[in-house]
Amino acid sequence: MTVVKAYAATSPTSGLTPTTLERREPGAHDVEIAIEFCGLCHSDVHATRGEWGGNTYPLTPGHEIVGTVSRVGSDVSKFAVGDKVGVGCMVDSCRECEACEEGLEQYCENGNVGTYGAKDPRQNGEITQGGYSESVVVNENYVLRVPTNLDPAAVAPLLCAGITTYSPLRHFDVEPGDVVGVVGLGGLGHMAVKIAKAMGAEVKVFTTSAAKVEAAKELGADEVILSKDEQSMKSAGRSIDVIIDTVAAPHDLDPYFRTLRLDGALFQLGLPSSAMPPVNPGTLIRRRLAYAGSLIGGIEETQEMLDFCAEHGVVSDIEMVTAEQINEAYDRMVAGDVKYRFVLDTSTL
Repeated sequence: MTVVKAYAATSPTSGLTPTTLERREPGAHDVEIAIEFCGLCHSDVHATRGEWGGNTYPLTPGHEIVGTVSRVGSDVSKFAVGDKVGVGCMVDSCRECEACEEGLEQYCENGNVGTYGAKDPRQNGEITQGGYSESVVVNENYVLRVPTNLDPAAVAPLLCAGITTYSPLRHFDVEPGDVVGVVGLGGLGHMAVKIAKAMGAEVKVFTTSAAKVEAAKELGADEVILSKDEQSMKSAGRSIDVIIDTVAAPHDLDPYFRTLRLDGALFQLGLPSSAMPPVNPGTLIRRRLAYAGSLIGGIEETQEMLDFCAEHGVVSDIEMVTAEQINEAYDRMVAGDVKYRFVLDTSTL
């Protein structure tokens, strides 16, 4: 075992405080990663504060990990010491079910193993601990190669926010000439704008805040629609092919469905903590609309996303924080006071 510095929550109300973790020695197919940066995701807040339930404490969050390979197991063939690599939201899966065999490990029928807070059946049920730490050991098949032409700190959020928005856009086969709507302009929303534009789409951003109009345009949005303005919403009617909805609070979807063209789709990425208003099936039926969800992406697709971002120069807009600023950053995330993702500099642990 290797003892490393980390930050962890000891209860839903403790906040995050300095601690140490024991990391396993690399097995034959394991890669040890010296972590340099780890994104702070809003789901980290929900998890550490017990808002989704079922947590085991102490808990070290963090599933947007970028670092350098420091050791490899004897049978590792994909990576070498010194490689720049990343780890996203999962570190294992059953590897045998239909979803895993299709490269859709995120939908593993036996449950994928989350990067933190999950029981790892290959490690005697040990609870996984995440990237707010100095190092991590992960099976090589769940490690990603980070393109060297991108800022590694700004790559970290791509491993969650990037793939979460890329996957539904790829699933819908977005291409030049398509019109993509983005609901919400936070960590996920700003990545949806950047990726959709890189795919050649026209992008329309829906926001409730007039203060975000210029910010959306700076990110590349072709049009910004104030969703509280009935006339603006009406003018957008039947103009959009696919909508990426990133809002994690309950909201009425019918106004957005009315902006979709025939055979359009709305992908729900935000996960509200309470029930959404009901969807009117008549709205879907009349134009053969689809209402779908999407969960991160498989390992192969995540690597595809990273390579796509490298080709198009796409990274997240970030604000770097030190370990001592994590709790303040959590409060700022809840308040929506970040443009657009926080990233932890793990050298400050």
